[in-house]
Amino acid sequence: MTAPRRRPPDAAGGRGAPSLFDAAVERELSLRAPLAARMRPGSLDEVVGQRHLLAPGAPLRELVEADRLSSAIFYGPPGTGKTTVARLLADHTERRYTALSAVDSGVRELRQVLEDARLALGSEGGGTILFLDEVHRFNKAQQDALLHGVEEGVVVLIGATTENPFFALNTPLLSRSTLWRFEPLADEEIACVARRGLIAEGATADSDAVALLADLASGDARVALTVLEVAVALARRSDEGRVGVGHVEQARAMRAFRHGREDHYNLASALIKSVRGSDPDAAVYWLARLLEVGEDPRFIARRLVILASEDIGMADPMALVVASAAAQAVELVGLPEASLNLSQAVVHLSLAPKSNTSAVAFWQAEADVRDGPFAEVPSHLRSANYQGASSIGSGTGYEYPHEDPRGWLEQRYLPDELAGRHYYQPSSHGVEGEIARRWRERRGGARESEETER
Repeated sequence: MTAPRRRPPDAAGGRGAPSLFDAAVERELSLRAPLAARMRPGSLDEVVGQRHLLAPGAPLRELVEADRLSSAIFYGPPGTGKTTVARLLADHTERRYTALSAVDSGVRELRQVLEDARLALGSEGGGTILFLDEVHRFNKAQQDALLHGVEEGVVVLIGATTENPFFALNTPLLSRSTLWRFEPLADEEIACVARRGLIAEGATADSDAVALLADLASGDARVALTVLEVAVALARRSDEGRVGVGHVEQARAMRAFRHGREDHYNLASALIKSVRGSDPDAAVYWLARLLEVGEDPRFIARRLVILASEDIGMADPMALVVASAAAQAVELVGLPEASLNLSQAVVHLSLAPKSNTSAVAFWQAEADVRDGPFAEVPSHLRSANYQGASSIGSGTGYEYPHEDPRGWLEQRYLPDELAGRHYYQPSSHGVEGEIARRWRERRGGARESEETER
């Protein structure tokens, strides 16, 4: 295998050989750049985390070291090493390596890269690897412009994204790429990154300060190093000199939460499933997470109103009242106080007995409406509130339930084509248990009446 080597600058950015000025700039950047930039790993062995991809013998590492990587999408939260691994890929490839960012590049730049790659393929016989950072920032038209070059093999695409690619990328582009998922770093891995940063800064820190830093970073190595750099500066200005918990807390006054489009759906799903699963502790936690990251409380309230009917229904008819009241309170009171109203609703809904029978009844009836026979309204159920209705049989034979001492009577309300269909099947949970008893009695009475008629 060819020894790893750094691709020349003209392969990465279209520039000529580096000048003395360029070298001076690089030296200054190495001294002045943020700690997170200065701490970028120089080899795959220096990368912290992603052992499932980069440990010796792991699939991604094998492909990178063999220079056999095909078009790929690196997907994962910020600060997990996607861009770093892509840059290290340049050291292991004999192909041209070009890097773009979707933040400041458009179709024009992309087409130029593809044209250069096509010319290089014809004149030199060598392929081109295109690293496209923040690929999810490209719109559909921009992604379509890239697709042709990937399909033909003019370039091998390495796209990096923090967004779920199934949401953010065109299906044709995704289907032609291998998806590699980068996971958030574990606390011990963040602690390892922090200790390396301390060595680079020539500083020391208390173990509990490093532990706090790892917790605050939420799996993001870049956040950890950024906070550490500030904490070291604060410690040096104090008498202690050593980084302590207080310095870390000062450096990061608020915890950094990542919250992209996928997180929006995942947190909402966790809240709904926790309420459905009758776990008020988990439900309140996910509610707090949603509010902390800035989710619209009206969105949360709407989800709770839906859940009250879908997952609780007739087992606790008051659930819909409680959820609707919380939604109204959000409009009337607003945050932060409305968080208490939402919490009360979440606890009530979590502890309520559960039944989805009314929802299932509707779904089954809806299916019959769409797929079943087109049934006419029975004549006795038709409107009779107009002159001449009786002459055509509308309303004839209808029996008024309030005239029966029981308040109900045996009468067919479904059309003949659906006679005998039972959509609502009450459960024995909560209030619905009593409803089920009454329903069984009525259905039993109706069956007896039908047998008598026969």
